[in-house]
Amino acid sequence: MSANRWGIANIYASYNNIMITLTDITGAETITKATGGMVVKQAKDEASPYAAQRAAERVAEIAKERELVGIHVKVRAPGGNKSTSPGPGAQAAIRALARAGLRIGRIEDVTPVPHDGTKKKGGRRGRRV
Repeated sequence: MSANRWGIANIYASYNNIMITLTDITGAETITKATGGMVVKQAKDEASPYAAQRAAERVAEIAKERELVGIHVKVRAPGGNKSTSPGPGAQAAIRALARAGLRIGRIEDVTPVPHDGTKKKGGRRGRRV
């Protein structure tokens, strides 16, 4: 094994949940994953910064076991014809990974951008509250 091993943390942050998947540098092999639902009891707390922090700590722990020194972060929002801004847990997850002692390389936004695909849900006049 080389002295400085790196991985990729794919963070999917919607307003309903957060998923953190840790892969090797090629992105082909998944090392571990954690979601908001795995670390909190209430469904409403799945996307919270607290859940993101706990999930990131769980991922960082396994990264340390696998002797990863640093990670590149790819942040993704739902995208497409849905929300293009990541949920509240994205920033907390990155902060928790850094605090756990992992070096952070690049932080990249990989939210899918529509090239005029399908119509957004909600009807002609949008969602009326």
